[in-house]
Amino acid sequence: MNSKNDNKLRESFEQAANIYQQSRPDYPDELFDDLIFATNLNPGDRLLEVGCATGKATLPLAKRGFKITCVELGAELAAVARHNLVGMDVDIINSNFEDWQPEAGNSFDLVFAATAWKWVDPEVRYMKAWQALRPGGHLAFWNADHVFPDDEDPFFREIQTVYYEIGEGKSVDNNDWPRPGELHVQRDEIEKSGLFEVVRIRHFDWERIYRVNAYIKLLETFSGHILMEEWKREKLFNEIRVRLNSRPEKSVRRHWGAVLHVARRKD
Repeated sequence: MNSKNDNKLRESFEQAANIYQQSRPDYPDELFDDLIFATNLNPGDRLLEVGCATGKATLPLAKRGFKITCVELGAELAAVARHNLVGMDVDIINSNFEDWQPEAGNSFDLVFAATAWKWVDPEVRYMKAWQALRPGGHLAFWNADHVFPDDEDPFFREIQTVYYEIGEGKSVDNNDWPRPGELHVQRDEIEKSGLFEVVRIRHFDWERIYRVNAYIKLLETFSGHILMEEWKREKLFNEIRVRLNSRPEKSVRRHWGAVLHVARRKD
């Protein structure tokens, strides 16, 4: 996470702040229920979120009665999150997690990150989480990734011809086409830190139907598409519109997957 390219990707989401909340998928309620069960959280407990973006995961947890402090790198994203979380017991701090320091004497019951943990420097993220947690507290994180079930929509493989034409194609490696339940699990990485004991790993998958414009908006929230050269993005989006508009339903069916990782702080 120290390279200029990684930082550029990490900071690119600022450009999507105004469409992120509407375009990115909601996480399943079952995921939050499982998280709360695995961590034995109770309403009123204090949570620290790393990279809340516009509050996609913050809002469901705030509605469940938790007090949440969010550390968000992007000023625009933090501003949108404040708007989305008005009336909730949420404090949003515009900072990067690596440099942020909790107030003396303050500790948290849970540190969590939703589709943000991968953007935090792997050299420091576990130690920072450990330092912020109370003894016996938990760390949890998950991503929202594209998965490809046996009955996947053929659109995604068909559109690869266009991605290849503009030099942005997926490899044929199976790692680029994970099935539900096959997403990368970070158990070894967590345990290697020496600071946490893994207590729960669970895969979730769900499906969303996107009309043409909604799918384009979704792509506009991904770092790779945000930073794509304009001619590439224009060619790609035009081809997507043509292909999806030629379908009777004028939509695409996309499967999402997440791996919930929960680990207890070692004392």
